[in-house]
Amino acid sequence: MSDSKIAKTATLGDRTTCGSFCVIGENVKIGNNCEVGNRVIIHDDAIIGDDVRIDDGAIIGKLPMKAANSAVTKEQELPACSIGSNCIIGTNVVIYRGCTIGQKVLVADLSTIRENVSVGDFTIVGRGVAIENFCTIGRYVKLETNVYITAYSTIEDRVFVAPCVATSNDNLIGRTPERFDKFRGIIARKGARIGVNATILPGVTIEEDALVAAGALVTRDVPAGKIVAGVPAKVFRDVPDDQLLKNQGWKDK
Repeated sequence: MSDSKIAKTATLGDRTTCGSFCVIGENVKIGNNCEVGNRVIIHDDAIIGDDVRIDDGAIIGKLPMKAANSAVTKEQELPACSIGSNCIIGTNVVIYRGCTIGQKVLVADLSTIRENVSVGDFTIVGRGVAIENFCTIGRYVKLETNVYITAYSTIEDRVFVAPCVATSNDNLIGRTPERFDKFRGIIARKGARIGVNATILPGVTIEEDALVAAGALVTRDVPAGKIVAGVPAKVFRDVPDDQLLKNQGWKDK
């Protein structure tokens, strides 16, 4: 670790290792049995649990940037970034200060998780996923490759989001001052599923165990236990009984 820069106030647990050219900031706490790759940057105050793997080039606890005309990024004091035990953080992942990640979470290569976000235990954040600020992601969620979760969204437990799903929070598309009071992300209730390349418009709620078909454009709320498809999406039929969450036999661990 002689070629890394580790602040004197940082604490590294037993059997924790760092690769080459890492930067670990003031008051960082890293637990036992962690593996930190090469050129990892861990900013001040970050808290990392035991048995965490952080791959090459990851950045933990980054401060947000605020553009002069940003509509949703605010000047604020943010709590330390926190990553629970037994997580895997992939190559070139960026996790912002003010983000809390639970235990046994996988954040795959090239993903970004913004400030004021929480990610629940056992969740998978796939390759290239972007989770914007002020979002809540539940437990056992799967966000597949290149999913975009817009700011102010809530994704509840056991939700599945297929690759390239896009979400939006601004019905006025960047015009007129009234938009500043009307930003609304999406809500995906427990067990909801969203198919590949679907688009979900601002303020839409996808109710429990509902299914959005691939390529759908969802402009209004989706009823519980229903399948919607098309452009714009309309109710197609019921979700088959054997696909309902209650019939999967899953138990939270």
